[in-house]
Amino acid sequence: AVSQMVDQLCATQGLAAEDAYMLVSTCGDLRISEIVDMPNWVVSFYFPRCVFE
Repeated sequence: AVSQMVDQLCATQGLAAEDAYMLVSTCGDLRISEIVDMPNWVVSFYFPRCVFE
């Protein structure tokens, strides 16, 4: 989830990968969304849009 968010930030905001990782580590929220179907857990990453406004 984190690496996909970094890729998304690099593509849409034009950030370098290092900058995107720093931003994700400070502003992001990683959540376990579903653990019922082991070992296929669902992990979600939430990132506030207000960071870029």
